[in-house]
Amino acid sequence: MNLTEKRILVTGGSGFLGSYVCEELQRRGMSAGLGISTFQATTRGYDLTIEADVTRMFNKVQPNVVIHCAAYCGGIGLNQAEPIKMLNQNIAMNANIVQACLGFGVEKLVAIGSVCAYPKETPVPFKESYIWDGYPEATNAPYGIAKRVLLTQCQIYREKYGLNAVYLLPANLYGPRDDFDLATAHVIPALIHRIIDARQAGDKSVTIWGDGTPTRDFLYVEDAAQAVVDAAEKYDGCEPLNIGTGEETSISNLTAQICALTGYHGFLNLDKKKPNGQLRRALDSALAKKAIGYEPKTKLADGLAKTIKWYEETNHIVRPVEVKAARVELKPVEVPPPSVSTDSIAPTEPVPVVITETIVPGDSP
Repeated sequence: MNLTEKRILVTGGSGFLGSYVCEELQRRGMSAGLGISTFQATTRGYDLTIEADVTRMFNKVQPNVVIHCAAYCGGIGLNQAEPIKMLNQNIAMNANIVQACLGFGVEKLVAIGSVCAYPKETPVPFKESYIWDGYPEATNAPYGIAKRVLLTQCQIYREKYGLNAVYLLPANLYGPRDDFDLATAHVIPALIHRIIDARQAGDKSVTIWGDGTPTRDFLYVEDAAQAVVDAAEKYDGCEPLNIGTGEETSISNLTAQICALTGYHGFLNLDKKKPNGQLRRALDSALAKKAIGYEPKTKLADGLAKTIKWYEETNHIVRPVEVKAARVELKPVEVPPPSVSTDSIAPTEPVPVVITETIVPGDSP
């Protein structure tokens, strides 16, 4: 599909992923506004959980293509605090968007799912065919179930009405402009926020949730946005596509990298009374590579450095002059298995961050 001849609606276009999708569309020759060869990032002033608002939005934009990035989402803390809202709001907005795509004769819908939709015990690396093999991990089940419902909506509207709806399953996203509010943030922005606060305050330790052993597949948001637009141009299949890196990074290793890149050299306090979430995550993106030529470009260390730099500059935080490492080689923090119930382990038990740094001459984060 030649997107430069289409009118595109990006829901959630002022949000995290959606704003990068809009930038990628601009990079490929489209402009913001209403008209052919344009995209409209339109959700402000519209409540997507209300059918009448969605109808009003579609009436205004008259889209040929819809890229549905809007979602009510956040980290484990928000999922635990607002499970009913997490489930109901996402199901409602997704249902309204898919129905409006049908009613307004949209040529293509690109729907954004989530790695949270996969079952708790999914074998690593996750393959798209595993998505129905069990219940999602409890800490994010309401959000994961809502994203499964969106996949089902895409598939049944395709089967019954011929709606060209494609569905992507991105890994854990991160990057500049992420949500850094500790009440709602995902793991990377939350850790960056906490560690920089500790560095600035001169604190000798930082507390992280869980025991540090869970792994995640972290995908830089610009790489995700490029994959979303590529799918809009090139993919018309009914099966979901994973969009990840295939690399597992433990939370302890991630924390050590952020400590190195921010110049923080304190201790980690593992709050083992807090949930770990899903124990392992990594996506097999072979289908996306075949279908749209997907290949993530940004290494985790580089993406973290860009994200940290943005956070410090946005919040006017002075960066320590001694932080010069462009590449960081790390030994994971070793967390021995508890010999007693995690409920009886003091959350303030310090675990040192073990770091070795390799300085690349002429390069800096």
